[in-house]
Amino acid sequence: MVGRVESLWRYPVKSMAGEQLAEAFLGFGGVYGDRRYAFLSNAAPDDFPFLTAREKEHMLLHRALYRYPEHMVKPNPRFAGTYAALDVETPAGERLAVDDPRLIDRLRDGLRERHELTMIQSDAAITDSRPISLFSLQTARQFSQEVGTELDKRRFRANIYGDLGSLEGFGEDGFVGRKLAIGPKVVVEVLKRNERCKIITLDPDTADANPEVIRRLAKDHETRAGIYAAVLVEGMVAAGDEIRLVD
Repeated sequence: MVGRVESLWRYPVKSMAGEQLAEAFLGFGGVYGDRRYAFLSNAAPDDFPFLTAREKEHMLLHRALYRYPEHMVKPNPRFAGTYAALDVETPAGERLAVDDPRLIDRLRDGLRERHELTMIQSDAAITDSRPISLFSLQTARQFSQEVGTELDKRRFRANIYGDLGSLEGFGEDGFVGRKLAIGPKVVVEVLKRNERCKIITLDPDTADANPEVIRRLAKDHETRAGIYAAVLVEGMVAAGDEIRLVD
């Protein structure tokens, strides 16, 4: 055993606030319900066509909430469609359906250039690289010390936050190329370190930026923190589950 699951998270809309889960289904397409929605922008690059908090920092302050969360724990054909309905609570307190045109108006407001936005939906997580991300509490603590300020772990937007016990910060880097068992059934293969962008500079509660975060990560850690994994064996995981090396 190398550690335990400290907490589980999913992000129903790409670049909006995450939600903590007591348990989650890890499938080949990622955490069930994770990054199911995203907004395309015609002003974004062709190789990354999404509107994110890099362009609109206050996207992080929008909360996406499944209307029927009890049916969004794991896949079930009986609960498809209507039961996957999603609402978004804006920083102003409005609650809008994710496909409400007024939400697009709110997201476009204040952008430096005109973005034409289109909402898209996917059964697999719309991720930047790999379906599952893991980040250790030890890395959060060490990197906070290096930056010289307390950094909320939520800046790193992981699916799995792990307590890796005796390992030092960035110890999860040593899992690249290896397999981990998480809980009683799930097995993942760790494929690469997670290369970071501007979003980790943003406070998850205020969206205020601290540029020193990305500068320090670039200087000392090749702009990488946390790891990406692919799921080899699907199943449920829960907070407190063991994380074990299996190869």
